[in-house]
Amino acid sequence: MAAPNLSLKLVCVVAMLCMLIVYPRAANALSCGDVQSNLFPCLEYLKSSGEDNKDECCGGVRSLNNIARTPTARRDACNCIKRELSRLGVADDSTKTKLAQALPKTCNVNIPYKISLDTDCSK
Repeated sequence: MAAPNLSLKLVCVVAMLCMLIVYPRAANALSCGDVQSNLFPCLEYLKSSGEDNKDECCGGVRSLNNIARTPTARRDACNCIKRELSRLGVADDSTKTKLAQALPKTCNVNIPYKISLDTDCSK
């Protein structure tokens, strides 16, 4: 009886190791929900023309920058940011557009792309 029990345990351990090897990519994926939740404080910052919520907004920008470390995650973040800018109508308001584009500098964060609806996120 001991041998089948040991075999079952071994199979379970091997299966768990396989899952750990295969699934880290999914755990490292960046969703638009991640982008939205990190940048949510920036909505008030943009709505107030930069008067309110700067520290909270910059905290979210820094957090997102720390999460989006891989080229794939950066591209995903870029695409999500473009979608949000479009959805929020930021492009229709030059003050909000300038504030959004200045966020990396305002928050002292370097990102490899310009915040703009015209940005090619694949580069």
